[in-house]
Amino acid sequence: MTFKKAFAAAMVVATASVGASFAQAGDKLRIATEGAWAPFNFIDASGKPRGFDVDIANALCEKMQAECTIVTQDWDGLIPGLKVKKFDAIVASMSITEDRLKQVDFTDPYYTGGLRYVAAKGSKFDTSRAALKGKVIGAQRATVAGQYLEDNLDGVVDIKLYDNNDAVYLDLKAGRLDGALSDELPTYEWLKSDTAKGFEYKGPAFAKDDKIGIAVRKGDELRQRMNKALQEILADGTYDVINAQYFPFSIY
Repeated sequence: MTFKKAFAAAMVVATASVGASFAQAGDKLRIATEGAWAPFNFIDASGKPRGFDVDIANALCEKMQAECTIVTQDWDGLIPGLKVKKFDAIVASMSITEDRLKQVDFTDPYYTGGLRYVAAKGSKFDTSRAALKGKVIGAQRATVAGQYLEDNLDGVVDIKLYDNNDAVYLDLKAGRLDGALSDELPTYEWLKSDTAKGFEYKGPAFAKDDKIGIAVRKGDELRQRMNKALQEILADGTYDVINAQYFPFSIY
């Protein structure tokens, strides 16, 4: 190959690469969240999705120079919807688990959580296995909390699973549950509300190695781009600003 031809070929490759880069920068992405997991994702009075997850998603999209639309999806439909390309990523406080990794890829964790029981103030609620025997405990289905109950306390407690955490809290307040198990951080937000008066944490947090990531389709290069954007918002303080809007301590 002559120098002229080699140079021309190299320019074609370079031009294609630049074009691909600009195409990525102008991407239009659909990001799904649940909308029922305050303060991480919820629907505000105007009907728009808000919360920590939504703010993180928007910050990542800004770093990627992508035009993003935030959509809501019931929890059970999140992974199926992602797989059929109903949306491009899930930012919904989804724990990284072995079962989920068989279906989707995850970014690096963007925060870490743990599980904790909540029950009525003053109630005798020992969280030891023996003391929990016979109690009615609620959790959201298809979550780490729900899976923990099924894996560790099936036959010990009466497990009640719900479509979302709001339904768990409603039955707890109505007295149909002795206690509930959930991620500590959303429960922290609920306990600050007027509707949670008369309830408190029971026992210490556990399973605190619960890593929360962003789900994308298997093999999607969006994972690498989001990881890069995540490192950028951590480095420039954007993450800290978002964190401080919701929690007086770091959740990263």
